[in-house]
Amino acid sequence: MTDQNTAGEPPEQAPKATRKPARKPATQDKAKAAKRRKAAKAEPPRLSHRRQPSTMPVVDWQRALRQQFGREQAFVLHNLGDAPVFSDFRVDNPTSGSHWRVSIRGVRPGDNSCACPDFASNDLGTCKHIEFTLATLARRRGGKAALKAGHAPAFSELLLRHGAEHAVRWRPGTDCPPALRQQAAALFDADGLLPADRLAPLPAFMAALRASGHAFVVEDEVLACLAAQRDSAHRAEALALAYPLGAADPALRILLQVPLYAYQAEGALFAARRGRVLIADEMGLGKTAQAIAAAELLARHAGVERVLVVCPTSLKHQWQREFMHFAGRPAMVVQGLLTPRRRQWQADAFCKIANYETLARDLDDINAWAPELLVIDEAQRVKNWDTIAARALRRIPAPHAVVLTGPPLENRLEELLAIVQLVDPHRLGPTWRLRHDHQQYDDAGRVVGYRALDKLGATLAPVMLRRRKAEVLAQLPERIDKTLFVPLTAEQRAHHDEHGGIVARLVSRWRRTGFLTDADQRRLQCALQMMRMVCNSTWLLDHETDHGLKATELMTQLDELFEQPDAKAVVFSQWLGTHEVLQRHIRTRGWGHVLFHGGVPGPQRAALVDRFHSDPACRLFLSTDAGSVGLNLQHAAATVVNMDLPWNPAVLAQRIGRVHRMGQTRGVQVINLVAQGAIEEGMLGVLAFKQSLADGVLDGGEAEVFLQGSRLASFMKTVDSVTGAMGQAEAAPVAAPAPAAAPPVSPPSPVEAATATATAAPAPALPTTAQPAPQHADDPWSPLLSAGLQLLETLAQPGAAEAAGWVQADAASGQRRLVLPLPDPQTLRRLATGLAGLLDRLRPPG
Repeated sequence: MTDQNTAGEPPEQAPKATRKPARKPATQDKAKAAKRRKAAKAEPPRLSHRRQPSTMPVVDWQRALRQQFGREQAFVLHNLGDAPVFSDFRVDNPTSGSHWRVSIRGVRPGDNSCACPDFASNDLGTCKHIEFTLATLARRRGGKAALKAGHAPAFSELLLRHGAEHAVRWRPGTDCPPALRQQAAALFDADGLLPADRLAPLPAFMAALRASGHAFVVEDEVLACLAAQRDSAHRAEALALAYPLGAADPALRILLQVPLYAYQAEGALFAARRGRVLIADEMGLGKTAQAIAAAELLARHAGVERVLVVCPTSLKHQWQREFMHFAGRPAMVVQGLLTPRRRQWQADAFCKIANYETLARDLDDINAWAPELLVIDEAQRVKNWDTIAARALRRIPAPHAVVLTGPPLENRLEELLAIVQLVDPHRLGPTWRLRHDHQQYDDAGRVVGYRALDKLGATLAPVMLRRRKAEVLAQLPERIDKTLFVPLTAEQRAHHDEHGGIVARLVSRWRRTGFLTDADQRRLQCALQMMRMVCNSTWLLDHETDHGLKATELMTQLDELFEQPDAKAVVFSQWLGTHEVLQRHIRTRGWGHVLFHGGVPGPQRAALVDRFHSDPACRLFLSTDAGSVGLNLQHAAATVVNMDLPWNPAVLAQRIGRVHRMGQTRGVQVINLVAQGAIEEGMLGVLAFKQSLADGVLDGGEAEVFLQGSRLASFMKTVDSVTGAMGQAEAAPVAAPAPAAAPPVSPPSPVEAATATATAAPAPALPTTAQPAPQHADDPWSPLLSAGLQLLETLAQPGAAEAAGWVQADAASGQRRLVLPLPDPQTLRRLATGLAGLLDRLRPPG
């Protein structure tokens, strides 16, 4: 029979309005008042969630908090068994829609159990669902007496006690045979707990239970724990047999197509042995390679056939390339709308790659696919345990997990706990104990410091690897390249595709005729440049809005890099506008920086370089391609970031050469930010090793040089290839920043004085290169020519003017005329800028 009740008492019946209540004797009123005072006096004082009472031990305080909170809830209780009190119940939360199974066996902590995560991890033996159930049962007739009398079932039970180390618990029933009790006494301790070193004989004891005919119950969690222990032992045995020398075994070093470094082999073997680990190596030590090697080990020696990689959107295609590069295994990127994603989850693949934002929506499909190894990259992005993505991750029951992150402890202990729980929910124990043991509070209950953090390291050692570059410097490769794919926002995509349409039409015209006029070539270069610029931010086009995710992605990478107190980075972009966007982000973090570009006077350039070398607070060297030649920055930095890719591979090599050169004593990391599904992705795939534009036609070459004959054909084939290799576009995972005018640039330091004018000045209307003083940057005809050509192209298409509503008939005369609408404000501003420059040139001197 189903039994329902809520935490609240039923409302009293209101008296009928037609009947006047009889006056009660004064003695009755006094008795009721005394009863109410007694009840109020018996009510315990309300406890604070922030401050522990000085007279109450911390364990009692935490139990009392759950008792207090549970008895206040409006949950709904369903009896799943036949017994009125000592039974299994389902507790429903109407607000959240969640429901949990509660087993009531007594009133003492640990007598009962609940399937909720808090009970599994709090080490208190109770939770709000248990306390709600106990309070509801106690209010029923006979419930309080039954609970007080206790529960002594005839059957025996094997339960799982949760904690930093799981323990199997034996609870004998009243009908348990003496022989079984004696056998259990030799196996379990005085509290009924099974020591870790006695786990092997447990199956034999369970066999004796079955053979005895005595009724007993084994929790599913106990069976799962035993299965995990057996799998771990089998895995360790297989790995020891295959690699008898451990991490130093030569066979392990050549596990992948690319040889592993010794510390990487150690990390891969550590992950495969443990099954669930956290790798928190410093940035640039190759955590990706270690995770792929661990996946290969588990595939060969533990039968793993399905691997799920969860990472930021910008890294999905990078993971796909790395799996093929290191292991020679194809990997499927799960992307697109819900219907194609569902088909992708149903397909067969060794490895599938998904981003955090789609986990919750795809959770049923993911669990139907049943991944056996979960690789979580950039796990610090789910350090808030209550986010949608974090909750979804915890609901993927993969038996193996490799969690990759930077520094696991950045701001709060709760962040460390959230990341470690992805590996082992019980490793650090309950949150309340972590706070009590390691946080210091003031009188108001605010955190003012931390203590005994060394104990945390010892607790995490069995499941976490954390190596610094200084520890493995001799093993580090000379250079590591990393490409991050960043999606375009909707606003960026609109601009990109608009100019991409112009390129497509001109390419189509070239295919038909094999010829482009000088004007067409100008338009082609202009449209290509616009497509490249908007990949960084819409700020580079209109100098008003700032839609784009590259700056945000860069800040995420630098946050991790700058955990190293002496780390510095050199950031290149072809356009000054990109650095204007970056400076706004950098100033919010308080990082010192310098900006080097072609407009900096010669005498001040040395001062910028000197400050970057000598000032520990100056963490960033922002530079256009004016700084890609002649600068020696290898003694200050070991990281190069390319916000955009130049057409000319030689320019890219020159950028990297500022840091990766003779005298560099550290491994160099190169980070390329590439717009996904855009012209930059096409450039990456087609132009990476070509020199067809080595003369730099689009990277600072002569503006008046036009392509003819075979040179034009070569260039057009390259453009055709690039636009055809842009890849599949994927929407940005987060909302783009709201359009906003750029805040005023803060007053520069004396060393940065040369950059203040360039930073505060409006961006050029036309796309320009960052080389010093390119001629076409000051050409006043360009904006007028570009707008005029767009107009003429529209008018040249049959029926286009009529379809656009530009051709109208005069109502009086019937004469047809051309009526052109005003362009948008940005185009008007470009036209005005070009016209003003033209008038300045035509104005006579003086």
